[in-house]
Amino acid sequence: MEKAKVYFTDFRTPMNGDSLIIKLQKMLKKAGIEQIDMNGKFVAIKMHFGELGNLSFLRPNYARAVVDVVKALGGKPYLTDCNTMYPGSRKNALEHLECAWQNGFSPLSVGCPILIGDGLRGTDDIAVPVKNGEYVKKAKIGRAVMDADVFISLTHFKGHEETGFGGTIKNIGMGCGSRAGKAEQHSDGIPTVSVRKCIGCRRCQKECANNGLVFNAEKKRMTVDANSCVGCGRCLGACNFDAISFRNDNANAVLNCKMAEYAKAVVDGRPNFHISLVMDISPNCDCHSENDAPILPDIGMFASFDPLALDQACVDACLAADPLPNSQLTDNMNRPDFVDHHDHFTNSTPESEWQSCLEHAEKIGLGSREYELIMM
Repeated sequence: MEKAKVYFTDFRTPMNGDSLIIKLQKMLKKAGIEQIDMNGKFVAIKMHFGELGNLSFLRPNYARAVVDVVKALGGKPYLTDCNTMYPGSRKNALEHLECAWQNGFSPLSVGCPILIGDGLRGTDDIAVPVKNGEYVKKAKIGRAVMDADVFISLTHFKGHEETGFGGTIKNIGMGCGSRAGKAEQHSDGIPTVSVRKCIGCRRCQKECANNGLVFNAEKKRMTVDANSCVGCGRCLGACNFDAISFRNDNANAVLNCKMAEYAKAVVDGRPNFHISLVMDISPNCDCHSENDAPILPDIGMFASFDPLALDQACVDACLAADPLPNSQLTDNMNRPDFVDHHDHFTNSTPESEWQSCLEHAEKIGLGSREYELIMM
């Protein structure tokens, strides 16, 4: 079987040389993005707009570079991401767009519309079959993501407190899941309702199709019937007051496998292309409202038609790099009880784990871990 091709260019820009934007666009073309028929097609560009307070997310300039390439090919691009499962500045479309604007993403700066993939409340999703899925039979994917003719992911590659690193598969699998889809990946349990936060508006009950929510008329608060609740997560998006929550109780390996299956649901059956920028490699996800110092130096920009090969190439490049001083990684390495896992991401966050994601992704046919790295 032929190895997947992964293209790479570094961040060097000598005086009077190409800018990083031009280098990125040249790499996309070299990697074959022009092979995709985009003429008159809707093109979803999935990326993370960053939580408010976080400064390690990708700058809008990189998104604009991809948008301009898509437009030149006749495509109709839009940037998209889905709402978050947890309370924060991106849990509904209004706050999500406000967050994106504050972080510099607007139709003016990126050159195209910005659509929140799972709608106003995070409930506008589609049940997408997962071919070869072992944990998920139908993934709950944001409707605006699935309505696209062509799918492109633009990923900030960094560390992650649960999945080891946040790469292309996480950007697609977790990122394209609706609020209910994210809940399904993170938890197999049922929700809990905060007595302190619930105001008894009963909005969530309208979303429940399984009689899993019961209103306590005496206390004027919603409760969960554990015998009827199926853990679908629809109520999560319905609540405006953050009164409903799911525990993140899935083991990392199960979370990783579900994430890979969600990613497969997104890309199967339509043209797709993937870009990963390995820079500002913070130890944790861009979903945090802060970002710690990078654990590794900036490495470069990667692109491929194969999302799994892309993640493998990025993690290999990171593992070959030297840790940066004054970072979470080197703090851990300098501890008297430090145990060397010979893995920068595990050394940075020992409770995290990433291998199961790539292994399962290959098992279900998302892509190949064998790749040829083509340097530019």
